[in-house]
Amino acid sequence: MFQPRAILQSLFEAAIAAADPARCVPPNLPDPPPGRTVVIGAGKAAASMARALEQHWMGDLTGLVVTRYGHAVPTSRIRVREAAHPVPDRAGLEAAREIISLVSDLGPDDLVLCLISGGGSALLPLPIDGLTLEDKQEVNKALLRSGATIGEMNCVRRHLSAIKGGRLAAACHPAKVVTLLVSDVPGDDPINIASGPTVPDPTTCADALEILNRYGIKPPPAVLEVLTSGRGETIKPGDERLARADVRMIATPQMALEAAATVAARHGLPSHILGDAIEGEARDVGKVMAGIALQVARRGQPFTPPCVLLSGGETTVTLRGQGRGGRNVEFLLALATTLDGHPEIHALAGDTDGVDGLEEIAGAYLAPDSIARAWAKGISAKRSLAENDGHGFFEALGDGVVTGPTLTNVNDFRAILITEEAARRAD
Repeated sequence: MFQPRAILQSLFEAAIAAADPARCVPPNLPDPPPGRTVVIGAGKAAASMARALEQHWMGDLTGLVVTRYGHAVPTSRIRVREAAHPVPDRAGLEAAREIISLVSDLGPDDLVLCLISGGGSALLPLPIDGLTLEDKQEVNKALLRSGATIGEMNCVRRHLSAIKGGRLAAACHPAKVVTLLVSDVPGDDPINIASGPTVPDPTTCADALEILNRYGIKPPPAVLEVLTSGRGETIKPGDERLARADVRMIATPQMALEAAATVAARHGLPSHILGDAIEGEARDVGKVMAGIALQVARRGQPFTPPCVLLSGGETTVTLRGQGRGGRNVEFLLALATTLDGHPEIHALAGDTDGVDGLEEIAGAYLAPDSIARAWAKGISAKRSLAENDGHGFFEALGDGVVTGPTLTNVNDFRAILITEEAARRAD
């Protein structure tokens, strides 16, 4: 029996599995050094990366990584601390200070293994001199509400930080630094993964200030001083302290989408990857994707059904209402209102870390009858979208997708399934 929801769920699971640190870390480990090996890191996948490293490292090992609350796993040699995400807290501040301390006395024979994944920006909230954690929290909250892209948010974060924008690698000098990256950003630019703590940064304080002005964000006076004075400048390309920094990309959104496409083929479904770096307002992306899906279903263009349309990236949500929605469920609500119950189109969207927005829910499944079932409960999809209440909408239908912490993060996953019946209708 053809089961669209089960098929879409299997594609999502394949995407997550492709970024599992147990699979991605071991092939990318360097040789042990003559001296010490110190492990540091931050992100939603940092603890699971540390565990995978421990299991495959033959020499001595010490270190500390920080991950999101609820994402820790047991380790024996590398300590794991938990902190808040997406708004930083004091636990993250203390962990960042300890990480800087761990690498402060290294020599040229030592090796630093830096484990970085999405979420590291909030989990390493060490402010530059003159700023407080509260200053950074205020700016972070404003950026999250503004609709700024992840690249824009991270540009600002780098210039307010004592650890991001290459500063962590500079603190490790003269040791060799090997960074293992799990990418959660469109385009996989290392400077935007956890705000690039071990890579040089070509952007400037002026760029960060322009972003705040663009979104009408009035920062605390101390933040304004750091940016206008240039005190927040980051480590630039060509800095000799980063000469021994080696960056290895071990998992990306594209890898996850390709894994999902392989599983779709096992179900006899051709798949088409529309992009691994799609950005923009979630509701706008939903409307555009709906238009493509309808053209496939009605005209057999640009692809012939049955097929699956896959995409990744990181959309944004500009808050207008008082709902509980994350960007993936917002995308699905916009998709639903445009599809208007087309009988042959199903979809699933979720965050590969298992948390869409602030909810411990990865995303949701959209069926052809979702809008009708919602109306039967007195729920309007359009009103839910206006209130940014995607989680409330899909939870009422029992169509939320809950994975729990996946211990990895390669950003958003979206799959739209157009069934074979659509092909007959197109004919």
